[in-house]
Amino acid sequence: MKVLVDTDVLIDMALDREPYAEAASALLDALEARPGTGFIAWHSIANFYYLVSPVRGRPDARQFVVDLVAFLDVAPTGTEGVRQAARMPLKDFEDALQVAAALASGAEVIATRNVSDYRAASVPAASPERVLRTLDAAE
Repeated sequence: MKVLVDTDVLIDMALDREPYAEAASALLDALEARPGTGFIAWHSIANFYYLVSPVRGRPDARQFVVDLVAFLDVAPTGTEGVRQAARMPLKDFEDALQVAAALASGAEVIATRNVSDYRAASVPAASPERVLRTLDAAE
């Protein structure tokens, strides 16, 4: 199963935000053990860096990004993906960009804490815990 990881999951792990950090970390560990199954949106990298660098410092935030892209692929999106996102019925444009990235990468699910934000999405969303259970069941 291919999974697009939403920015909130990355931030939960990087900033050890409770009670979400443990599930985020477990999901990322599971994706690292399954090459080619985990993806992130291009814009998630900038959002992640912007929110994490004030807390962890710029060098550490950059290294975290480098470590992430060692096992998470960046979804192959571009101009058409932005157009596609703009046509989506989601309230939050950033969430629509996540869906466009999921579609571009062939992801079957978006791992996020904000599942309700994706109700109108063409790619289902699930909590990190639920995605992890699905990955474990598939083995």
